[in-house]
Amino acid sequence: MNEIILPWPSKLLSPNARTHWAAKAKAVKDARRQGHLCARISKAVLPETEGKLHIWIDFYPPSNRRFDDDNCLASFKSARDGIADYFGVDDSSFISHPFINKSIKGGKVIVIFTAGAER
Repeated sequence: MNEIILPWPSKLLSPNARTHWAAKAKAVKDARRQGHLCARISKAVLPETEGKLHIWIDFYPPSNRRFDDDNCLASFKSARDGIADYFGVDDSSFISHPFINKSIKGGKVIVIFTAGAER
């Protein structure tokens, strides 16, 4: 199975964060680079498909706080763009399926690509 493991997104990338634009720009650039690097290290391969790619995103938060799937997805956007850069595809071809799981120390995000709506 093609699996990409990434660290938990920076709190600066949260849509609820009130961050200086320069700090956010640096966090966006770092997350995009990290997404590209993690995809390359994982040696993942996209499945063959004529249509959209389904991207299953498992979020493992760093704390027991409540996290919304839409905020997690928004925080993950830059890393997702980096993954799309690595594969040379437009991320508009992705259909996201976000899941919030139990917390783990440090947090992480696991991404799996499929050609259909099932894992």
